[in-house]
Amino acid sequence: MKRRSLLGLSLAAVPLAGCEQYRSDDEVPPVVSHPPPSASEAPGSLPPVTEGGGPVRFKQGAVMLGAYVDLKGMGVNAGIDLRRRQLGRPERIVHRYYSWTDPLPVSLGYVSGKSTLMISWRGPEYKDVNGGASDKLIARAAKRMAQRKKPTLMRWAWDMNRDFYKWGGPGNNRDTEGYIQAFRRIHRIFREEGADNVSWVWSPNWNSRPAEDWNAFTNYYPGDEYVDWAGVSGFAQAHSPGDMFDEFYATYSSRKPIMITEVSVVDRGGGTKPEWIAALRSWIKAHPAVGASVWFDTDTHPSSRENWRIDSSAASLAAYKAMSNDPVFTG
Repeated sequence: MKRRSLLGLSLAAVPLAGCEQYRSDDEVPPVVSHPPPSASEAPGSLPPVTEGGGPVRFKQGAVMLGAYVDLKGMGVNAGIDLRRRQLGRPERIVHRYYSWTDPLPVSLGYVSGKSTLMISWRGPEYKDVNGGASDKLIARAAKRMAQRKKPTLMRWAWDMNRDFYKWGGPGNNRDTEGYIQAFRRIHRIFREEGADNVSWVWSPNWNSRPAEDWNAFTNYYPGDEYVDWAGVSGFAQAHSPGDMFDEFYATYSSRKPIMITEVSVVDRGGGTKPEWIAALRSWIKAHPAVGASVWFDTDTHPSSRENWRIDSSAASLAAYKAMSNDPVFTG
């Protein structure tokens, strides 16, 4: 399933879903206000997690650098091969998107033995899961994942704290508990079907829309028993990596390894994009619970004029290659 039919981007300015389009003069909404962490959760008060991740293991000091690659004029194989040649190594995480009713992949030829597949699996409305109507569909998906026999990252119903997906809280009568119940039910069925090669990635957006207390990302957390990686997505316009990810890191880094599940930046010309990539590299290195970062590497989204590719300019590619060549990012 093409990402173009699934994606509503989590850009700080506007989502790129449906017919909405990014405009450089869009007003940036305020960061959602959550209650501050308790003293025991404040940044620096607890050491970051040093292990975990489920079947896709977290290794502190070894960040898996991966991407969703979809490049204009190229098939998936060709795009991923171009990045392998440019970076001198395969993507550590190959990210792909699937609709709720799509058969999930047992094998993909473009995922090398040195790469891990991350599936972003679209969701339905919560009632379609919690009422049991989707149990057979979920079980079929779980059986296919078990057949993969390879550690696989499963990112179900991402960006649930935004208002442009049918599986978001805003689209389900503000029923954040319904999201939690659905996540847990799917997790249970996968376990019952023997899909113990799956690592579960829970992945809200860094800022909620609407920015109201009920919609805070913390209200969607399924619980430590059901989450292997705490992921967060963010597309930067005027925000630094710290602006976007500090709060999430402070909330979960002592409990779970952290993944930046979708990330890119608006290119405002000059050195803005390469400088932001360098800032992301520095931020990740300063936050040892981060074990993976996955770039949104594409120029094909139909409702966006933005070029999210790592090679949108020679300077951007050089900055990304410098990050890729950093020993911390060779995990």
